[in-house]
Formats: sequence, structure tokens, C-alpha cells
Amino acid sequence: MTSGESIMEREFMEYDVVIVGGGPAGLSAAIRFKQLADEAGKELMVCVLEKGSEVGAHILSGAVIDPVALDELIPDWKDKGAPLLTPVTGNHHWVLKENSKSEMPHFLLPPLMSNDGNYIVSLGNVCRWLSEQAENMGIEIFPGFTGAEMLYHEDGSVKGVLTGDMGVAEDGSHKDTYMPGMELHGKYTLIAEGVRGSLAKGLIEKFDLRAGKEPQTYGIGIKELWEVEPGKHHQGTVIHTQGWPLDKETVGGGFIYHLEDNQVAIGFVVGLDYSNPYLSPFDEMQRYKNHPAIRPLLEGGRRISYGARAINEGGFQSIPKLTFPGGALIGCSAGFVNVPRIKGTHNAMKTGMMAAEAAFAAIVEGREGKDELTAYPEAFEKSWVYKDLYRVRNAKPAIHKFGAVVGTLYAGFDMWMNNLGLGFLLPWTFGHDADHKCLKPASECKPIDYPKPDGVVTFDKLSSVFLSNTNHEENQPCHLKLKDDAVAVDVNYTVYAGPEARFCPAGVYEFILDDEGGNPKLQINSQNCVHCKTCDIKDPTQNINWTVPEGGGGPNYPNM
Repeated sequence: MTSGESIMEREFMEYDVVIVGGGPAGLSAAIRFKQLADEAGKELMVCVLEKGSEVGAHILSGAVIDPVALDELIPDWKDKGAPLLTPVTGNHHWVLKENSKSEMPHFLLPPLMSNDGNYIVSLGNVCRWLSEQAENMGIEIFPGFTGAEMLYHEDGSVKGVLTGDMGVAEDGSHKDTYMPGMELHGKYTLIAEGVRGSLAKGLIEKFDLRAGKEPQTYGIGIKELWEVEPGKHHQGTVIHTQGWPLDKETVGGGFIYHLEDNQVAIGFVVGLDYSNPYLSPFDEMQRYKNHPAIRPLLEGGRRISYGARAINEGGFQSIPKLTFPGGALIGCSAGFVNVPRIKGTHNAMKTGMMAAEAAFAAIVEGREGKDELTAYPEAFEKSWVYKDLYRVRNAKPAIHKFGAVVGTLYAGFDMWMNNLGLGFLLPWTFGHDADHKCLKPASECKPIDYPKPDGVVTFDKLSSVFLSNTNHEENQPCHLKLKDDAVAVDVNYTVYAGPEARFCPAGVYEFILDDEGGNPKLQINSQNCVHCKTCDIKDPTQNINWTVPEGGGGPNYPNM
């Protein structure tokens, strides 16, 4: 049964564990569960749902990864051809002003900021490789299928998940291609949708998993992949930047990673706790590329791909309760990103592994699957993931609390104290404000004049979305739901100058005026959506609800 009464008899499949999401957490959970089953000689079944057209299609990250979790999961990953091809050979941290840069001496940075032993990767390709390992073990992976709705037993515990219907027209009628969703039942269901997933959002609300926790906070990451001239390429070089083009009240920064084959990943992250409704993260990224220390790298090169994704930034104090009756949240569905390190993959993988171990033990013990996997949060509290996040818990909120300059100095001091084993002298934990509450009315803020794109190094949104290979089946219901259509104009446009037209990095939201320049109406171009979830997070009235579109839709990121 779903949360409402079932209106039709649906087909169903039974598994021991159902996993929603084919990212690092979900795939690691599946592999670890099957490893344990095989070692014990148990015939246990696990499946993974992936809403992208293929595993990796929706994966977007910088990414420099720490291989610590991969070392535990698949110790011989090098022999098995894992696509970790570029070890970090150079680590730089720039402080930018509009027309200059200075490099922060490496010895001043807390040791956890070092990237020694890490790798620059395409996280999408890493997930594609993990899916191959999983399938070789007999794990069933279903790309192109969404987890549309949770299924519940009569006692309220989670029973599994319902996949989305296919072939539904915009008016709700069934097209010739209609195929009803299928019920996937599991003794335990692990939610690994990534940041701000719709199922996780509903579960957190239903089971009050955020009680006593700080609100989750987020950033939006805009990323481009470039092929640069060989003479400008320095494989293995990692550069992080702070400062310009953001003002001193806005959290964020950039990254430049030199991969193999003359490719450079360049990106910009803006904390979604910004206050000026005129700010556009996409345009901040384009402006960033014009910096005199960055533009020469890209000139003469070719932009290959573009994408955007929200990032969990709440850290330790924003992790919700991890379990609910019949399942658990893993990876970025819960939020395990270490913001100062700009890394979360290792933590996502490890939490997936710990949840899988708890589920396996429960099933072997003969539990019915309606209870909670308490062994998972217990393992988390004893793990290196917990330590990884606890020691940096004050870094991000300090910058929001004190501003970029003072906050950065405090964050560095706090992390150094923890590194020296003196963290007990700093027992406090700063709180967060929810991102959607941070916008000020437009009347209190100054518009930002962004330069027009030149088509050489800087570009517009629509040409960028084209490079993301985003596609949604035509004539399907809009997956971006407004709770109240009038609020978009009466509040968002009137009070905040229509910020959704700027915080969306894909041109989804557009206010259309009549011939006299009045009577604004919000037009939603849902076919442009790159599934970044920023609208669901930053909408000041929380009027936008992101739901899953038809399976297989959205971006198709190559090498991202």
C-alpha cells in the first residue's frame, strides 16, 4: 500500500534490500551487502534504482576524492581498473581580488586541507565503474526508473518503494507508451538519492528525523569541463580559491582541477545562505572565469560540458536521525559532506557500507524488517566519518555568522585546534539558519550588473544547458510543483524581485511581462531542469516542490 489507497493492482518484486539511488553511497551499500551475503553463503537479493538514463548520468561533483572508503570496499581497485587516473601532485589555495591573486602558504592551512594521496576524478565515471563491479556480483540495477513514492506497511513502517509511471501525458491521461510503476518490496530500504531527494525529504518530515537537529544548509555548485591547450595543462594540479567575485557577506569559492587528457574541471560554489535576491550563482561563475588569473587558462580551449548541483553544507550538526522503521538514509540523503575539505564521496561510500552491514546483520538474525537499523548510527558514531565531520563542524557556520574575513580566520583557528588535539577547548557548536530564510527583500538590496557573455570564455544559460545533454520526454506532467500559483507573483516577484529566475542555473523559471511591462506571470520551462534541487531549497516561501519526472529524464553528464 502507498501512503494513500492503491487505485490499481500493481506488479511487485521482492528483495531483501532495496536501494534508491545509483551514486557512491547506493552502489557501495549494494556491493557491501552482497559481499557479506557471499561470504556467508547466503542467497540474498539486492537491487538499485537509478533515475538517470544510466548510472553516472546525473552524477556531478568536482571531484577530488579521498580513496579511504574505496580501499575498504574494494582493496584491489587499482588491479580492477578503477578510473582513479590522476593523483594530486600540486595543491594551491588562492585568495582573489578583482584584478589580482595571492597564494595562501600551504603551511598555514590545517593538515586536513591537504590533498596528498587523493585523486582528481570524474565521479560519474567512478560510479559507472562501481556499477560494473556490482553487476558482476549479481546485483540488479535498474537505470531509468525513479523512486516516486514510499510504500508502507499497515503499522507505518517502510515496505519499499513505488517506481514512477511512464507514459503519462501532461493532462494526466495515459499515452500509448503508458507503463504503470512497479512496487519494489524490501526487508529494508536504503535511501541514497543524493542532495535534497524527494523521498528523503518526505521521510524526514513523516518520521520527524530532524527533531533536535540544525536545519540542513546547502551550496550550489556550477561546473564546466574544458579541454585546454596542452601548454597550459598541468595534470594533477588542484587549485581552490576564495574571495572575488563574491562580496564579504557571501560564502563560496572556486575550484580548478587539472585531470588527464588536457581536461580541466572548473567550478564555482555559492552558499545558498546568501541574502541578496539579485545574486545569480550562474553569473557569478561566468564572472569568475574572467579573472586575470583564470581567463588565460581557458582562452584557446573548448568547453565540453556543463552542469549544476546542490551540495550539502550543514555538516555534523545537520545530520538527521539516520534510521526509520524499515530503512535508513545514507550518503548525501543525510548530508555527510566535509565542507572545508570540499569532499563527501568517501563519507557517502562509508555510510552506505555501514548501513549495508547493519541490514545484513538484521536479516541474518531473522528480523522482519519493520524495526530500525540501530546498529548503523551506532557504527557511525564510532567511525572515521564522525570524526571527519565533528572536527570541522564550525567552519561553514562561522563564515555565515562572522562574514568571509573574520569567519575564515576563525574557521582556520578552530580546525588547527582540533588538529593539535585541543578541540576540547572549543566545545561549542554553531547553529545554522535555513537557507530560504536568509534572503532579504529586494528593496533592501542592490541589483548586481553582470557582464554579458562573450561566447569565448563566458556563456549564457541556454547554451550551457545544451552541453548538459538535458532532455525530458515531451508532454509529461511538470515535475516542479507550486503549492500556490499566486505566491510566485504576489510574494516572490513583488517582495524579492523574482529570485527563482536567478538562483536557477538552467533557465527553468522565467517571469513574463505583458506588452506594457506589467502583469508578471511565472513560466516554468521544466524541460531545462538539470535536477540541481536549488529551487526546492532557496525559494523564500518554500512554494516550489521538486518531484521526480519520468525516469531517464534530466541531464546526461559525460565525464563529469
